[in-house]
Amino acid sequence: MKHSNNQQPRRGRGGPARRVGRTLALVLPVVMVLSGTLAVTRVNWSGSPSSSMLTATDVTAARGASSRAAARAPQDILRDQLLTELQDKNPGVVLTHLQEAVNGRPSLAGHCTSIARALGRAAVRIYGAARAQSYARPVCDTAFASGVMAAHS
Repeated sequence: MKHSNNQQPRRGRGGPARRVGRTLALVLPVVMVLSGTLAVTRVNWSGSPSSSMLTATDVTAARGASSRAAARAPQDILRDQLLTELQDKNPGVVLTHLQEAVNGRPSLAGHCTSIARALGRAAVRIYGAARAQSYARPVCDTAFASGVMAAHS
């Protein structure tokens, strides 16, 4: 019995299905990470329902918007409003409002870290280091927790 040596010639590095598979293997993990990150940012961490987004313009309207406040930068207004809110509410609620403000006005994202650190330092003064740290969560990465640690050190 004679064996035939009739093999199909190989075509390049794979057909269309192989290229689609490779593309999915590269793109799918990135999509999953991004969708998970976006899901975490949309979670209402405070536990209380909140239907409205807090923005820096809402802050000035709520405070009566004096002419001096109108000349201040939106991130400064938001930081001061959240620090004031921290006097009456727990850091979890305030961090939720920070995340909502950043989601509603993406131009504030570059200032999120500094605002969260300021909230962390203020939370240590109000609640003490251990209790303030218990409110830490992934808002603006770990900026709140680093603010707590900086104030505690």
